[in-house]
Amino acid sequence: MKIAVCIKQVPTRDSQPRLDKARTWVLEQDAFEMNEPDAYALEEALRLREQHGGEVVVCSAGPSRVAQVIREALARGADRAIHVEGDALAAADAFVVADALAAAMKEEQFDLVLTGLQSDDQGFAQTGVILAERLGLTHATIVMEVKVEGDALKVKRELEGGWFQWVGMPLPALLTIQSGINQLRYATLKGIMAAKKKDVRKAAAPAAAEPRQRIARLYVPEKGKKTEMLSGSPQEAARALVQKLRDEARVLS
Repeated sequence: MKIAVCIKQVPTRDSQPRLDKARTWVLEQDAFEMNEPDAYALEEALRLREQHGGEVVVCSAGPSRVAQVIREALARGADRAIHVEGDALAAADAFVVADALAAAMKEEQFDLVLTGLQSDDQGFAQTGVILAERLGLTHATIVMEVKVEGDALKVKRELEGGWFQWVGMPLPALLTIQSGINQLRYATLKGIMAAKKKDVRKAAAPAAAEPRQRIARLYVPEKGKKTEMLSGSPQEAARALVQKLRDEARVLS
């Protein structure tokens, strides 16, 4: 089975992001890491390869710094990689990123494409769905379990309210993987050394498509304090407090 895993490099969760001068993205000098939902997609691909054979190819679109997470994925066990390189892809919308990935992946004819459910930075949850359309693949989202049955799949999807849904679908297909589907593995020293010898194919970003969405402005959430004194007797203050918690803070029903 030939499996592709789309991974994205995102700002590190624990860092305090600094905005660029235009205030439309974070500084490129800041720390970046692999998108966590994509890490679960990678782990699921590695497990499917162990069960059914084949290869795992990681695909990523972004500037040159993306090579860091590509090497990390190779160290965890992926066989090779495709890097669609372009500075404009760092903060591009889901349509532009999907078009860039599709152009580089189409000739590979993958049996299965896995992506994380969404990215930790922009959180579109649309790149995988649009990529499926561009590649002409059937797809399922919010997948919690994957079973390969010959030339078909049986996948478990997470629905609202604690419900789940089992769906049968043919191969080739694309799945967006929910975080927590499995237990992540980490790169070993042997894997890190082996990653240096694995092939990374560079692909030029296609002609820039017209974005459907633009970031107008980013800002760091502002912290503020507002203290209000409640007057009257203890009983009156208690009633006023309950009313504010119910009507203004909406933490009581």
